[in-house]
Amino acid sequence: MESNNDETKVDIDQNKSFPRLLFSNFVPLHLRKYKKMIEIGKYNTLTILRDTKVGLFLGNPEKDPEGIHDILLPNKYVPNEWEIGEEIIVFVYLDHEERPVATTLEPYILLNEFALLRVNYVNQVGAFMDWGMEKDILVPFKEQARPMEKGKRYLVYLYMDEKTKRLVASSKTNQFLKNDHLTVEKGEEVDLIVSHITELGINVIINEQHKGLLYKDEVYDDSIRTGDRLRGYIKTIRPDNKIDVALQIQGYQNIEPNADKILDELRASRGFLRLTDNSHPEDIKTVLKMSKKTFKKAIGALYKEKLIEIKEDGIYLVKE
Repeated sequence: MESNNDETKVDIDQNKSFPRLLFSNFVPLHLRKYKKMIEIGKYNTLTILRDTKVGLFLGNPEKDPEGIHDILLPNKYVPNEWEIGEEIIVFVYLDHEERPVATTLEPYILLNEFALLRVNYVNQVGAFMDWGMEKDILVPFKEQARPMEKGKRYLVYLYMDEKTKRLVASSKTNQFLKNDHLTVEKGEEVDLIVSHITELGINVIINEQHKGLLYKDEVYDDSIRTGDRLRGYIKTIRPDNKIDVALQIQGYQNIEPNADKILDELRASRGFLRLTDNSHPEDIKTVLKMSKKTFKKAIGALYKEKLIEIKEDGIYLVKE
């Protein structure tokens, strides 16, 4: 069957103010992990039960055969092609009247996750942020680490308020991070979100669960900002469960990727780089985004493999 919905898919990869629609007339394998039960603030895989004037009603016949918890997918979100009995992936949230409703819009943040969002407006209740839905998400004043301003972006956590049963956000992110029971090990590759930047280094969120620190003198990318998502490695776990992280694999394994980086730079520079063991660390950092120590290890490995020549004026790529 077909609907009259003529909305188009647009990109929000840069967290812009406009949403995009999911291709929801099939269930991709990577999304089948979502539980087959209605969860507010998350993606749900539901069954199309019936068509009405206002839209499609969705539910889970296996878990709710009486249809008590069926929810509406309004006409404007109905995909072009659908069939009764077909499964569809939707995001469920509360509408302006606090009723659960389904949408094929993609939110910028899910329940129990972190994201960098922009403030649309502030009133006497709190700040309201754009999260990709028609109804903005509230950050109450008591949940603001510092007073929020219209137009600015803040890292927030989306949670369900136990008293009101509403989705709200908080910029007091540390309260949602626990290091008492760690789920990571030394050397493990992890997902990082930049929380805030201090004189000591960059505070990060590890796998959306733990707090960690990336020391400033080990970071060679000046463009890193709050909310950035990075890949990193667990460097050290201290006795008090504080975690130090790094952006590169530690030890011998770290030589190979940096050696490749130098080779790539040599190829792009016609086989010559005016860098040596005696170069200033800042010059190395500017050109290669790595420390002098890492640079020396990498060129040593390349020289051993006879891939480069090291001369007084710089390093030369051996003809390949």
